[in-house]
Amino acid sequence: MAKSTRRALLQNGGVAVGVATLMSLNLPEAARAGSDSESVFHVFAFQWKPGTSDAQKDRAAKDIAAFQGLIPGLLQTHVGANISPRGKGYTFGGIMQFKDKASLDAYVQHPAHQALLAWLVPLIDAIELDLRA
Repeated sequence: MAKSTRRALLQNGGVAVGVATLMSLNLPEAARAGSDSESVFHVFAFQWKPGTSDAQKDRAAKDIAAFQGLIPGLLQTHVGANISPRGKGYTFGGIMQFKDKASLDAYVQHPAHQALLAWLVPLIDAIELDLRA
């Protein structure tokens, strides 16, 4: 009887410690899950339409990189040619880190971004993802 009680305590105690550990690890994450103040990553990839020149592709990279320091809340910008052999036709892309969702939302409406879209959208088929960090 003493052995089974000790075994039960060890097992239940281990479970309790394990659950407590998992809860302590997951609580901050769960608390952040809906937070509007955490970083957001904007990921995009382009398939260039036929006839797009190398100069236009270079301009896109330069214009997107130039958002750094211009767009409030934009923390990082990385843009360039896709080097993955698994790109499924997406040959150009980038990732941008924003301070929070509000900064990403402001970027979408920012005049510099709108000016880029005016000439770029006719040249691409794009995919975009926005992810909380």
